[in-house]
This record gives sequence, C-alpha cells and structure tokens, in this order.
Amino acid sequence: MSEKIDFSKPCHVHFIGIGGISMSGLAEILIDRHFTVSGSDRAPSGLTEHLEKMGAKISFPQNAGNVTDDIDMFVYTSAIHPDNPEFAAALATGKPVLKRAELLGQIMEHYKNSVAVAGTHGKTTTTSMISQVLLEYDPDPTILVGAIFPAIHSNVRSGSSENFVAEACEYTDSFLNFYPEYAVILNVEAEHLDYFKTLDNEISSFHKFARNIKKGGLLVINGKTNGLEKIISGIDADVLTYGFDDSFDCHPLDIEYKNGYPSFIPVIGGQALDRIQLNVPGEHNVGNALASIAVLLRMGLPFDVIKRGLEKYAGADRRFQYKGTLPNGAVIIDDYAHHPTEIRASLNAALHYPHKRLIVAFQPHTYTRLKSFLNDFADALSLADYVVLADVFAAREKDVYGVNSSNLFELLKKNGMPCSYFHTFEEIEDFLEKNSTDGDLLITMGAGNIVEVGEKLLSKAK
Repeated sequence: MSEKIDFSKPCHVHFIGIGGISMSGLAEILIDRHFTVSGSDRAPSGLTEHLEKMGAKISFPQNAGNVTDDIDMFVYTSAIHPDNPEFAAALATGKPVLKRAELLGQIMEHYKNSVAVAGTHGKTTTTSMISQVLLEYDPDPTILVGAIFPAIHSNVRSGSSENFVAEACEYTDSFLNFYPEYAVILNVEAEHLDYFKTLDNEISSFHKFARNIKKGGLLVINGKTNGLEKIISGIDADVLTYGFDDSFDCHPLDIEYKNGYPSFIPVIGGQALDRIQLNVPGEHNVGNALASIAVLLRMGLPFDVIKRGLEKYAGADRRFQYKGTLPNGAVIIDDYAHHPTEIRASLNAALHYPHKRLIVAFQPHTYTRLKSFLNDFADALSLADYVVLADVFAAREKDVYGVNSSNLFELLKKNGMPCSYFHTFEEIEDFLEKNSTDGDLLITMGAGNIVEVGEKLLSKAK
C-alpha cells in the first residue's frame, strides 16, 4: 500500500505508543474516519481507555507479538527506541512505518485551512486560543492540542469542516513534516539542546518550517524572535510581526489588569480594534492573543467572533490552572512551565494575581535542560517568595549529566533565595501543608508529575 494516508481508503493503522497525548489524538481522528486502529503502550491510561471505548484494540505492554499480519501501516513516537522489540518487528514486515509527525503532516494535507502553531513556548495556549475562536465560528473544526482543552474535554476534536489547527513541535524537527496554510512562530530560544546542540541549528530548523508554509499563506511571528531575519528570509508566505510597541504589525494598546487578567486594545495592520478582556493571566498571553487574532482575521473570521472566543477562553490543562483552595486559605495553581523563560512568564503573571506570598514547588524537567540553564533557572525562580524543589523528572534521559536538583538548591541558597529541597512528594506535601497559610499562592510547576502534589493536598483536605 501507499505510505500516504488516504481518507477515502481507510486501512488498519497500528500505533506504537498510542497512549501519548498526540498519538492518541491522531488515533482518534483516524477512528472517526472509519480506519481500523490498534496500538500498544506500557500501561493503560485515561487516554487509552477512551480509545478502547471508540473501538481501538490496545495491547499492554509493547512486544513483538502485537505486530499482526492484518496491519497495513505503523506509526511510532520519538520516545520509541530502535531496540524496542515491537518497533523492530514492525520494520521487519516491510510495510510503511511512519513517525508520529509524518502522519500528522499527512492528515493536515486533507484540510484547506490548516493552522500550525510553533515556538519554543506557548504552543498549547495559542493553539487553544485559536481553537476556542474556531468553535465559536465553525460548528465542526478539527483540533489537536498538546494538553486537555476544557472546551472539548479532550486533546483532540475530529471534525468535517475545512478548518484544522494543531501544535507544531520543533523537537527532532517534527514540524518539518507540516505544510500549513497559516503558521505562528511564538518564539525561538535555546531548547532541546540534546537534539539541536546550538541555537543556530534551532533557528535553521525554524527557517525550514517557515519555508514549508504554502505560497500565499501567512506567517505570524514574534518580532523579537531570535534569528527573525534568517527565519523569514526567502519564504513564499506573507509575514506579520507582533510585539508590544508600534514597530510591529500587530501590537497592544493600553494594557490594564483586573484581578490578574489583562485587557488591551489590539492594533492589527494599523487598525485599532475593540478592547479585549482576557480570562488568562500574564502579559505573555496578550502576545499569544495578538498572534491568534492576526491568523484568525486572515482566515476571514469576523472580529466580533474572535473577541467573543478569546474572552471565553479560560486556559488549557496545566497552564496556570486553578486547582483549588486549601482549608487554610492557600490557593493552588498548577503550571507546565519548565524552561526559564516560561517560568518568568508564569511568575510575572502570578505577580498580578491576588496574593500575599508566592510559593513555587518546582520539578526540573530533564537533566540536559537543567545543566544548560542552571543559572537561568535560579534567576527565574527568584521572582517567587519561597521555592520548594523536587528531584529531576528525567523523562527520556538517564542521570549521567553530573547535575541534579541539589545543584539548583545550592545556587538558590547562595543567591539568598529562601528554599527547601526534598526527594519525595510526600515530604513536599507535608512541608507545604504545615507552612502555607491564607493569602499564599502556591504553584506546582514543571512538565513532569509535580501536579500530583497539589492534587494530593486538595484530596486530603476533602
């Protein structure tokens, strides 16, 4: 069979690592298009249970026996290593074996109005903002987000209209498989250095992504992005910049804050529009909203619909998400920030949020990131009043980099930052329970499982 997915010819697709947030979304889109879907993962989850209810056959754990003769095509994630026995068995069949991003790129080709949201930070939020507006305008868009999006109670929505919006992740050059009509680049910073090695390599990758935008399409890009001129050089798409002063094509006027949430007057291409009141905190979300407005206007949506959708948007899962209030009055927020720039953005947003004291329980994500940005992490976390550190969430890595949370702890102490470091979540929960009080804003922060700390504190309080 062809290595190209054809919606008019459903076949049997097997997902190796089907429980991932993006893999499960792609599987759901194919099920909705009448494909036969099977898959495997290490253990069951809410996402795999949902897919099974839709008709997918899922095996646990991964092994070569899951590869059967009736499978037409295999899809795998970057988390699958070459020595994975199921992956090796799939290759041995001689049938098409696609990376997750290759499949996503092929699916994107089936939609006339495709939007790909890229950038080192803010992809999930901006994708969700655009999605929220599309839901106001189009009864049946297709959406693929990197987190649970409350408006659809899922990370995916499979629709039948021409509108498709998805995150475009730069890691391992995944987004180079996408050829969208509209694209956003929110920022480009040194990140995923285990793959890119240097910022220059990363900028080159974003340039290739920008060149993939269809001729006559649109790129909306942060005007202060590293390597801006190189990224937009020679591309066939129109370009709009956004930023926080009138040197950019899109910028805000008169930012005001109400209970921590900003409102502003968007100026797009020289035209001042009606004031928008956001329901997510932080100046960085003003930027995300500006990028969203520029894309949506180009897609032909009326501004009153865009304004209504953005004012309705209240965030995605784990993006400055209110989790609850403890009996002692401390408010618990969870945030996915795991890069120093993201931490600064989230903590600056928190400074506008009503509180007396800001306490951050932070879990570093990957040893390579901690090693690359150790001083930057210490500097960003200094925006808090008190920091509680957890051990590193290793993700795909092994502890061979000569750095861990104790190094960050010592640096924070050296800088005069009040802080504590615990090896277990139980110790962190006990400390926070005993040392938080009314007026405290307690943020669990990181891309690992630190969210469990706040959830456990709230469950114990019931």
